[in-house]
Amino acid sequence: MNRDMQVSFVVPLYNCLDLTQAMIASLQATVPRDLAHEIILVDDGSTDGTRAWLATLGPPFRVVLNARNVGYAAANNRGAAVATGRFLVLLNNDLVLTPGWLPPMLAVHRRLGAHAGFVGNVQLEPRSRAIDHAGMVVNLQAKPEHLRSLPPRALRWARRMRLCPAVTGACALIERVVWEQLGGFDDGFHNGGEDVDLCLRLRARGRRNAVALRSIVLHHISASPGRKQRDEQNSRRLAQRWRAELESLAYRRWCWNYLDRQWTSPHPALDHADARAALAFVLGLRRTPPAIAVDGMRAAMDREIARWDKIFGAGGPPSAASAEPPR
Repeated sequence: MNRDMQVSFVVPLYNCLDLTQAMIASLQATVPRDLAHEIILVDDGSTDGTRAWLATLGPPFRVVLNARNVGYAAANNRGAAVATGRFLVLLNNDLVLTPGWLPPMLAVHRRLGAHAGFVGNVQLEPRSRAIDHAGMVVNLQAKPEHLRSLPPRALRWARRMRLCPAVTGACALIERVVWEQLGGFDDGFHNGGEDVDLCLRLRARGRRNAVALRSIVLHHISASPGRKQRDEQNSRRLAQRWRAELESLAYRRWCWNYLDRQWTSPHPALDHADARAALAFVLGLRRTPPAIAVDGMRAAMDREIARWDKIFGAGGPPSAASAEPPR
């Protein structure tokens, strides 16, 4: 192990050579000059000239060539396996990195200390500059979704970070020893869900995932070919493994939604005991969610499972229900 190496940037590639070259140029232009680093490029079976271009690169680049396309999770795992830095920084090849993006992520990791998990950042759509990612939450269907808003500016600059259940792996930082303890991504996920699964495994070990609010990058969303083809299978696998946790993470949102519907409805079907319990829970005055929220999220997940059973059949695709997460 190179004890002086601080950061290993791991970049999985699959075609899109023009985006890759632009991302690498932005990375080299924005890496702090005094940072000891390596850039590990993992080609996942590209056919568009990417491999010929990779052959022209020297240090600080290291190249890993997959014999066939194995998917995002497995490609990241291969890159991380040869990394020597204290930190892994996972980067998609369709990012455009902006000046000053890395130090705030490292600062958030330092602040979280021994509790640090996956540290992400704010990602904007390149043309519109609309926010695409500022952390992840769990919605009322018990599915992870991107937060697309930021705290008020004054709070944003005072806090510097936002704790959240999960962050996207498109641009994220983790201590390499922690990654290795968890076994990296579960490559049973294929181009989706592996980052959320990793974040939930980190949470299960008492670690905190966060967004560095002062770190902003641009992201050409889902530019890689085939990025969205297995979304339903990935969502199903995630739900099979983490059903109870996903439901739990949505209880507070369910209560807010319930109260909003009651307050804004011209004919509310209000149960005062339920409303009081829901309000107390969202305000942090009670620790346990009200039964109405537990039942509501269980019903929502049951509907999703029934929908997946219609898509895949009751047996479905290879199941994660009995599979252990990688360690």
